[in-house]
Amino acid sequence: MSFASLAFLFVFLPAVLVGYYCFPRRWRNLFLLAANLVFYGWGEPWFLPTILLTAVANWMIGRRISACAQAGFRRLWLIAALILDLGLLLVFKYAGFLLDVIGLGQVLVKPLPLPLGISFYTFQVVSYVIDVYRKASCAEKSIVSFATYMTFFPQLIAGPIVRYEELSGQLAGREETWNKIANGFCLLMIGLGKKMLLANPMGQLWDGLRALPNSIGILGAWMGAAAFTMQIYFDFSGYSDMARGLGGMFGFDIPVNFRYPYAAQSIKEFWRRWHITLSRWFRDYVYIPLGGSRRGTARTFVNLLVVWALTGLWHGAAWNYVLWGLYYFALLSAERLIGEARLARIPRALRHVLTMALVVLGWVLFAIEDFGTLAGYLYAMFSLSDGLISAQAAVWVLSYLPLLCVTTLASLPLAAWLVQRHEEDCLVRWSAPVWCLLLLAASCAALVAQSYNPFLYFRF
Repeated sequence: MSFASLAFLFVFLPAVLVGYYCFPRRWRNLFLLAANLVFYGWGEPWFLPTILLTAVANWMIGRRISACAQAGFRRLWLIAALILDLGLLLVFKYAGFLLDVIGLGQVLVKPLPLPLGISFYTFQVVSYVIDVYRKASCAEKSIVSFATYMTFFPQLIAGPIVRYEELSGQLAGREETWNKIANGFCLLMIGLGKKMLLANPMGQLWDGLRALPNSIGILGAWMGAAAFTMQIYFDFSGYSDMARGLGGMFGFDIPVNFRYPYAAQSIKEFWRRWHITLSRWFRDYVYIPLGGSRRGTARTFVNLLVVWALTGLWHGAAWNYVLWGLYYFALLSAERLIGEARLARIPRALRHVLTMALVVLGWVLFAIEDFGTLAGYLYAMFSLSDGLISAQAAVWVLSYLPLLCVTTLASLPLAAWLVQRHEEDCLVRWSAPVWCLLLLAASCAALVAQSYNPFLYFRF
């Protein structure tokens, strides 16, 4: 992973940038498409036919939906696209899980390998054909532009989930400036720093505490859960920042995917800030079509149940992800029943602490697939029978405590607020490139030194 990451940073990306800006504007989408396919084929060449089939089929179906005047034929083409797109996702990601559910798991001896980014690009093309069907978006005439959108390497493998309408105008014509390139580079470095300098060490703390042979105590269990809470945030938000930064370097504006979710004071607010593009997708393409909150209280809760069960399953073909989705359904339903007015009477600090305690608990459900292990860890989080913290766990926690404090502060908007407040100061403006280069150097050093470098959302 470290060699591939360094090759991307110092070989692939510079070569693509130079080639992109050497080409005339009318050829840049074609060049980007070629770069996208090289990028995807670099990691998984055997799945190139799958992603190309998906791109060509959805482009053709979008054109047919747009050309059809009769509603019945338009609907048939839409159904064909959904069967193709969701069928491929079902086969690759959920076949083994479904066979296990119905007791035929032995039929599939070995799980099918998962195409990189299939959950993300499938949701993108599904939103495209639905928007064309609804006449909310025009069908793309150019196969090159559509395939460039679908396979765009900055956000292909881990999001954000970008709708076609958000990039359609930029695909036709975008403004590439030195300021965009510079800002994109800084955002790329911030994302890389989040991943290498914050997420990875927190992952090591989480794995280290979980691997201890004896009980780690209630404080040790909560510190481990807090470490995973920080790991998954800086891992995924770091990749989203890198995607936005890379997009900016090519003149594209990619939507924000995180807005400091750990500053939330309710679960509803948390999901307005966390993985924004996924929440928006489920709202617009599942929740609202089911009726949203327009058909009475009982139907609203049924719609929420469907959305959150699917949200859990989207993250992985395992029961713990379903449990995680249902957990958030229960929390959001409880908040809806209590009402925002009553929740607002609780002091802000207490609301934040309660929200974060529930979020941390939720990440434990997300992180541990085996229910026996999960039950044991949850017991450790709420039982004093093993004491406050074991000696081995204390060594781990004390070793990482300064960095855990840093990640906690970095997950809140205070630092960003201070930078924005002083962004016009000459010292801040001129020091930004220095900080970016320092982040690059430190991240590359970590890449070389660390053998631990997982991207959590790559498997989704």
